[in-house]
Amino acid sequence: MSANPEVDITALSALPQVDQTARTPHQRRPRFDGDVSEMPDRACWALQQLLTRRYISAESDSDLYSWVLEYRAQLSVRLSELDLLLRVVDGADVAFVEQARYESARGAKLLRREPLGTYDSILALHLAQMMRASGGQSVVISRDEVHGLFSGVPGGVDRDTVTFTARIDGAIARLTALEILRKTRDDEDSYTISPVINAVMTASVISELQQQFELLLTGGVGADRDDQEVALDA
Repeated sequence: MSANPEVDITALSALPQVDQTARTPHQRRPRFDGDVSEMPDRACWALQQLLTRRYISAESDSDLYSWVLEYRAQLSVRLSELDLLLRVVDGADVAFVEQARYESARGAKLLRREPLGTYDSILALHLAQMMRASGGQSVVISRDEVHGLFSGVPGGVDRDTVTFTARIDGAIARLTALEILRKTRDDEDSYTISPVINAVMTASVISELQQQFELLLTGGVGADRDDQEVALDA
């Protein structure tokens, strides 16, 4: 019997490495007649959500957020063509779109999200300040504590206690719908403040809202109206 030839195992290190994490190329199929997009379906879906929602977070929409990261470059180009900017806040794992700010005689504002009213905005201001003061710790606030945030508002602004209470409850409902406030499981009248508030409440927004709150405290002109509006960047 002849001996087996020796194998030079040192040559194995020269073999090309296989990327175990690489994805199999996806062959895109048109979603409908006339679909000429070159982006994968997931990128298209992420783009649609970015345009219709205030933000996408990894905490509540992990798949969507991962698609935003995966196709970030392509999405940024498409949004830029519409004078929109993609913002990804890595520390908070939040992504959102904002309008590019520049003067143009022909440009059109595409983001027409419903802005927050005065009481919604003031509540958002307080929540952002509380989250920043917490140093990254979870913050829980009760409905009574939320109402207490408005205790400094003079009676002359809201003479009708029922209306005043309804405005604050409406602000709670609005921020709950935006998932900035989240009901706790063990108490319907207690809420956890979402860390996303730190991402969408920029310094300029906080400054503007602080001015509105001071106006509200002093009973300034327009402070008792429901139609005062401030739009968060997200």
